[in-house]
Amino acid sequence: MKKKLIGILLIIAIFALCLPVAACAGTSEDTVRLNEVTHSVFYAPLYVAINQGYFEEENIKIELTNGGGADKTMTAVLSGQADIGFCGPEAAIYVYNEGKKNYPILIGQLTQKDGSFVIAREVNTSFNWSTDFIDKEIIGGRKGGVPAMSLEYALKKNGYTDGRNMTINYDVQYDLISAAFEGGTGDYCTMFEPAATNFELAGKGHIVASVGAEAGTIPYTCFCCEQTYLMQNKDRVTRFLKAVFKGVKYVSEHSPEEIAEAAAPSFADTSKSVLTSAIANYKKIGAYVDSMELKKEDFEHLQDIIIEAGVMTKRANYQDLVDNSYLS
Repeated sequence: MKKKLIGILLIIAIFALCLPVAACAGTSEDTVRLNEVTHSVFYAPLYVAINQGYFEEENIKIELTNGGGADKTMTAVLSGQADIGFCGPEAAIYVYNEGKKNYPILIGQLTQKDGSFVIAREVNTSFNWSTDFIDKEIIGGRKGGVPAMSLEYALKKNGYTDGRNMTINYDVQYDLISAAFEGGTGDYCTMFEPAATNFELAGKGHIVASVGAEAGTIPYTCFCCEQTYLMQNKDRVTRFLKAVFKGVKYVSEHSPEEIAEAAAPSFADTSKSVLTSAIANYKKIGAYVDSMELKKEDFEHLQDIIIEAGVMTKRANYQDLVDNSYLS
């Protein structure tokens, strides 16, 4: 009887010792390989989510890589090198329009305006889109890129025709725009933040307008997934987007100073004052979303801009490409 009791107690003890191990095994983090198109304060809600621990709250570990372009981010997603891609939805539209069956699905957006600002050589507090570009040259980035297409749309909206009453310079690489403008090329150029703020603080130029504010609301940067990954990881994707939305909510409810403080660990080489100014500029034009739902009218407006630029002739089907059901 005594031996039997000792045996029972040993079994209970072994079971108790196993409980912490089982608990730990049940709480191991799910890794998500996220490939971002570029690293920019324009995407502040994402970095706030990372730095505030919102992904950890959803039991997710982020492996962040930089694609260096929407085409490369899309390649990473479709080849299985990344679980989720973060880039402009035009990359998904192009894949869809090529007729490929494994086109990616857009599952939520983060920014809703073009993030570039018009830089002038002189201060102009009364800048007018309808008159100030007449017979002027503006460095507009890579032809066919969404920043250039958004600029083209805003200019056409205000009565301009490239080569007739103004000139868009497409010959300068994106990362060389600041140097080219500083060197005397063009009357205006476009820059994203924080380059625009840094350029202005250095006394080399002045922010006079926002391309995004003039071009209108579009799904500028979105998250996307390969279809099989989505089907196999619905819960993980839902938790990922839930964590991102916490960052979105934080940005919506806090001041630029507070957002800059939260995002700062992701931008070690940028001062908090510059981050604050850049974030304030983006909040001012409504660049950050309040809801991550990708709306049909905004999707169609993006396609209007691309078609108007002559980059494509047919539309992608919103119902095929967009799935908002993963947003909790």
